[in-house]
Amino acid sequence: MRSDAFERRWWTLAVLCVSLLVISLDNTILNVALPTLVRDLDATNSELQWIVDAYVLVFAGLLLTAGALGDRYGRRLALFTGFVIFGGGSLFAAWSGSAGNLIATRALMGVGGAFIMPATLSILVNVFPREERPKAIAIWAATVGLGVPLGPVIGGWLLEHYWWGSIFLINVPIIAVAILGAILVVPESKDPEASRLDPVGALLSIGGLASMLYAIIEAPNVGWLAGQTLGWGVAAVVLLGAFALWELRRAQPMLDLRLFRNPRFSAASIAITLVFFAMFGMLFFLTQYLQFVLGFSTLETGVRVTPVVVGIGSGVGIGTRLAAKIGTKIVVGAGLGIVALGLLNLSTVSDLSGYQTVLISILILGFGMGSAMSPATDSIMGAVPEENAGVGSAVNDTTRQVGGALGVAILGSLLASSYSSAIGPVVRALPPDAAKAASDSVGVALGVAAQIGGAQGQALAAAARSAFVDAMGTTALVASGFAVAGALVALLFLPAHERPREHVEPTRAEPARPAGSTTGE
Repeated sequence: MRSDAFERRWWTLAVLCVSLLVISLDNTILNVALPTLVRDLDATNSELQWIVDAYVLVFAGLLLTAGALGDRYGRRLALFTGFVIFGGGSLFAAWSGSAGNLIATRALMGVGGAFIMPATLSILVNVFPREERPKAIAIWAATVGLGVPLGPVIGGWLLEHYWWGSIFLINVPIIAVAILGAILVVPESKDPEASRLDPVGALLSIGGLASMLYAIIEAPNVGWLAGQTLGWGVAAVVLLGAFALWELRRAQPMLDLRLFRNPRFSAASIAITLVFFAMFGMLFFLTQYLQFVLGFSTLETGVRVTPVVVGIGSGVGIGTRLAAKIGTKIVVGAGLGIVALGLLNLSTVSDLSGYQTVLISILILGFGMGSAMSPATDSIMGAVPEENAGVGSAVNDTTRQVGGALGVAILGSLLASSYSSAIGPVVRALPPDAAKAASDSVGVALGVAAQIGGAQGQALAAAARSAFVDAMGTTALVASGFAVAGALVALLFLPAHERPREHVEPTRAEPARPAGSTTGE
């Protein structure tokens, strides 16, 4: 790596953060648009889950392959490839005419995101020496954390002024800025000895994740013990098991599963997974609560989710400093414990409690998420050799995306099942078609209530809101249990303090350059 690239490292980080921000925003910008999509595209609850998860599923499934491609052919090239695919997918998504089309274009955007995200972290690892890396990773992690809750804010503002397609078109100018910045300041780096590509492993991992999510998302519609649900569940187990066996037998695996024998790596991966499980799941049901139950507009909803940004930002800063003083184990464990506390408080809301309880909950949640993210990320990257930074960052990113996808799938399905059970006795008096529609989601139920009108319509609307609140309380309580489990894993298995990689520290004139790595403009 030439010294001019070292001198520009903070500018490089700024460009990487802009690149990361656009894909982080897109993880959640749709959440405030879900009620709009119910109205404009006649989307069902399961279609809403797929619109959110199609992006995350493809993103997660391709991260390892994209990281390996970046290591082999160049990380800056991978970044540019992701920009083109993501920008094109955004244009197609904006003009989707049906829920099915939108699901497909969201999947295309996931392909682009899979190239962008691992490239950002692997480039960061290559341009920053070890002593500066925790600070750089903290900024990187804060960008991920801040981008996710900012999505509903930006989406809410756009939906107040434009049609729903604008939430995708906004990506295009941001991508243009990122491309210009990457041309000017981001150095190229690659590993000439990178492992061979593994298309079989990629297909098995994507197929396994897709089967698992399909079983979870569709279960509320067909039954948790239905043949379709069990069949897809078995397919997921078989495919993911085959993926594990395939990777273990390869001399140069796409994902070295032996890394998970290292508690530093595996426990940190679980922690990150559960942080994003809670974040994505919470935003999926909370934005609907704010709009359907409390009656806020899309913009008002986005603004009321914003305080989680304050919590995450302060948590990242405090968590990074505390981890250096008292150790990763305590900080990550405490962070997940705080997440559990926030979710527990959120489970107490009612249709009469107003916004105050939500505000307290999301501040607590944000602080816990932020304090756990940065030290856990540093723990994952510290367990992977620097020459494999692309795959290491892809594993780190995969935990985030899989966690988010599972959060929407599991918590969204639990929400749907609980809501349907609670509203069931109320809608029995309605015509069969209306009863089925009202049982599908609170948004549809409110639409049916408006069509019925009068006292019966008002009673149905009140019952639907009450059923949704009960379902949300149950869902938040279960999510809190997951966070507690993550805290226990962190406290039991993470090391007290991080151990630096074994390599020669660079001088200021010659920053770290991994063995086998080449760099240039």
